[in-house]
Amino acid sequence: MAEENKEKLAEEEKEKPEDKEELESKEEDELTKCQKERDEYLEGWKRAKADLINYKKDEAKRFEAVVKFANESIIRDLINVLDSFDLALVALEKEAKAEKGIYLIRAQLEDILKQNGLERIIVSVGQPFDPALQEAIATVESDKPSGTVVEEVEKGYLLNGKLIRPARVKVAK
Repeated sequence: MAEENKEKLAEEEKEKPEDKEELESKEEDELTKCQKERDEYLEGWKRAKADLINYKKDEAKRFEAVVKFANESIIRDLINVLDSFDLALVALEKEAKAEKGIYLIRAQLEDILKQNGLERIIVSVGQPFDPALQEAIATVESDKPSGTVVEEVEKGYLLNGKLIRPARVKVAK
């Protein structure tokens, strides 16, 4: 029996090195597989993180635009008040009743609008007509070259660089 046990042990020892090699090979395969999965997950997380950062930047830009133009409606209404002020001042000047205080109130209103991003479109008589900033409401006979501004009928305005009301002008034929 002792001899049989010795033979069995000898056979098992011969089998063990092969098993060790197989185990090591399996472990290496498993390790390679795990490393591959790890790398895939890591790349996915990096892409997701980059996408999130880009999304946050885009949303911040959109939010800035919303804030920048959130007061557009009220500023449009105040432009009409400014126009009414100008008409009242013209009427008072004709009657020589214009008070200095009224001019100061108008200037104060205009300054507040400027602080909120409103700027007036400057139109000069004789300058070429610009359809991007001006609206031609009439063409008139004039000694000026054709396609030039003859008269500004209504002022135009930009809000933070965006056209909110074009200047209304008469253009030479």
